[in-house]
Amino acid sequence: MDGMPLNDMPWWRWRSNVRSALHMLSDPEFQQSCWLAGVDGYGDVTDAVYRLVEDTWLDNWSAEKYVGTIFRDAQEASLVDVAVLRVLRIMHQVGPDAPVSAYLDHHAWPEAVRAARDAHVHLATSDGEDPDAPPRTLEVLRILTRSA
Repeated sequence: MDGMPLNDMPWWRWRSNVRSALHMLSDPEFQQSCWLAGVDGYGDVTDAVYRLVEDTWLDNWSAEKYVGTIFRDAQEASLVDVAVLRVLRIMHQVGPDAPVSAYLDHHAWPEAVRAARDAHVHLATSDGEDPDAPPRTLEVLRILTRSA
């Protein structure tokens, strides 16, 4: 998220939060080395899901609603919808207060990670950023969304 905030989108702060969540949800190495290890500064799975749906209400309606404000086009929205549905399905099965290991050990977690990766790569590339850069801390996200 080097170039974030990308403020060419009307609701770029929401886009920043969605992108940050997708980035963390899409990176199995990060999940092992940060979430599972309990490294401070990155939140946990529940926090990432909250950032994904907090302001957007993507747990209630399609990302298509935000084409032109958060998402650039229908393809971005579609990829985000798939990721949200897969992650939320797991969250509802294991519970929002489940330990990180319950998510990572869930039989459908690899599919959720793959969907998040597809969405993350597309959004990062659209924003001219390297999708393989490591996720930023939540403090960096807060600083970036306060600037501009």
